[in-house]
Amino acid sequence: MSLQNPSSEFQGRRVVVTGGTKGAGLATVSRFVAGGATVVTAARGEATAPAGVHVVAADLSAPDGPARLAQAALARMGGVDILVHVVGGSASPSGGFAALTEDHWAAELNLNLMSAVRLDRALLPHMVGQGAGAVIHVSSIQRKLPLPESTIAYAASKAALSTYSKALSKELGPKGVRVNVVSPGWIYTEASEALVKRIAETTGGDLEAAKDSILQALGGIPIGRPADPEEVAELIVFLASARAGAIHGAEYVIDGGATPTV
Repeated sequence: MSLQNPSSEFQGRRVVVTGGTKGAGLATVSRFVAGGATVVTAARGEATAPAGVHVVAADLSAPDGPARLAQAALARMGGVDILVHVVGGSASPSGGFAALTEDHWAAELNLNLMSAVRLDRALLPHMVGQGAGAVIHVSSIQRKLPLPESTIAYAASKAALSTYSKALSKELGPKGVRVNVVSPGWIYTEASEALVKRIAETTGGDLEAAKDSILQALGGIPIGRPADPEEVAELIVFLASARAGAIHGAEYVIDGGATPTV
């Protein structure tokens, strides 16, 4: 297969990206736009996005949020060729398992797992109907490396997302829809900064000590830094492209070598 022109690789492609107004999601939206795609994303409140990107007001952690995004995307674009589910995160307190209430668990599962399940349920029948499509779910290395002090529920919900994605790939591959997973380690985003602040507030330490505690819990990052959002976006966009046409049912880790096992 010949290499595509980066400025026109996604010309005519209709793309939905969740979490597309911040961090790795915003970087992904920007990269698709640079490649010529038409992009729709969502935000809970007012948010900015690259020129030409339509932002739907929807809370994807709420049961009706994914349906609202799907309906708006289909109405605006007439269909969807690529679906990238980036939205996720954790707002639960640190303090181990005993600090997590039923509400904390429900919030983590709704944001990190059920938002993808509900949006897939709304959009994937259209991809199956057209016999083609690409889906990328963003999980996390914490599905293998949970931080017991602060991210038990987040890690468990991301593990469920990875398992769900694998099952989905087996069902949809024969129908022309590719499904893959990207699992980042520590990305330097607004969300990661918020996690550092929460740990510092809980432990009474400073921000540098909180950062060090995350690095130690992860076992360190061999390249010496977290990933940039744009680096994660490049991997996502590659997997969505025709260049990755034979890649399906796979999970790609981008963590600077933080995962210590094969």
